[in-house]
Amino acid sequence: MKAPFLTFDQKNMNKELFDLGQKMIKGAETIMGIENIDVGVSPKELVFQQDKMKLYHYTRKDKPSCGVPVLIVYALVNKEYMLDLQPDRSIVKNLLDRGLDLYIIDWGYPTKADRYIGLDDYINVYMSDAVDFIRETSNNDKINLMGICQGGTFSTMFSAIYPEKVKNLITLVTPIDFSIKKGLLFNWSKNINPDALIDAYGVVPGDFLNSGFVMLMPITLNVGKYIGMLDVVGEKEKLLNFLRMEKWIFDSPDQAGECLRQFIKDMYQGNKLAAGGLKIGDKDVNLKKITMPLLNIYASGDHIVPPAATKPLNDLVSSTDKELYEFKGGHIGVFVGAKSQKELAPAISEWLHKRADGKPHKKTAK
Repeated sequence: MKAPFLTFDQKNMNKELFDLGQKMIKGAETIMGIENIDVGVSPKELVFQQDKMKLYHYTRKDKPSCGVPVLIVYALVNKEYMLDLQPDRSIVKNLLDRGLDLYIIDWGYPTKADRYIGLDDYINVYMSDAVDFIRETSNNDKINLMGICQGGTFSTMFSAIYPEKVKNLITLVTPIDFSIKKGLLFNWSKNINPDALIDAYGVVPGDFLNSGFVMLMPITLNVGKYIGMLDVVGEKEKLLNFLRMEKWIFDSPDQAGECLRQFIKDMYQGNKLAAGGLKIGDKDVNLKKITMPLLNIYASGDHIVPPAATKPLNDLVSSTDKELYEFKGGHIGVFVGAKSQKELAPAISEWLHKRADGKPHKKTAK
């Protein structure tokens, strides 16, 4: 039997090449017309700063319907403007529109001078001083904390150390149990030598860590998205959506060495937050001291922080009012997806408004 010959439809090939060329020409014209890639669109003002940490307060034209302010704490490895990428993809705008009074921490960009900044500084100095500033200026003994990813881990640590300062705790896609064997990031961190890494760099380049995140989904994040970009390259608004995401993905601050050292050793390798024995500075971190209402949100399709790393928090705290909320989506979709804007922001707002009076609520599940 003879092998079949490969045949080509020259006419269709020529047409596809011509269409691709036209698309690239139109795309080049569109890109040339883009002067700025704007992110972090909701208006805010700088109200407090300590070293490179900046605390911003989102401005409002009216009085918030929820009188207890919310401090948003993001991770160190990427920038917080992911939560406010553009008006139609902004969980910040959605929460503001629903009457919340929002503050957010910008951790800044560490330099070589910051290599000895540790977890103690981030939790017991920067976060603590930011929380105290909000408490004093808003005339509230307690504030609401909303932590995202590693920022949720920080917020959980803070709430365990200073429960008297936190009225309600919300965690989104937050790693708590680091003993899990799911996820490349968790396995990679368990086997890395943090001393060799940090002693070599001092301040670890953000690009080094970002490459690890990209390798979680190498085809999708390295090839697939750029192929998909060809479908929108001639449409300015859709192209801007793509470029904003690209800006955020590659805007990776360097990491203060001593903080990263302790985080890898005590979290990924020691699992001390969930298992016990974690100490930050001179403060013991005991999750049983968390008694305030808890809303723990995980994403069912999360490949960065698998649900198994997030869900155990509800069993480790002493809170009687606690909710485990499943979001049908991935790690990034929690913040920028259309479903997030329609579902998650209203759910968070409603949960906080119900607890603004400080009265206990029955345990719920979703």
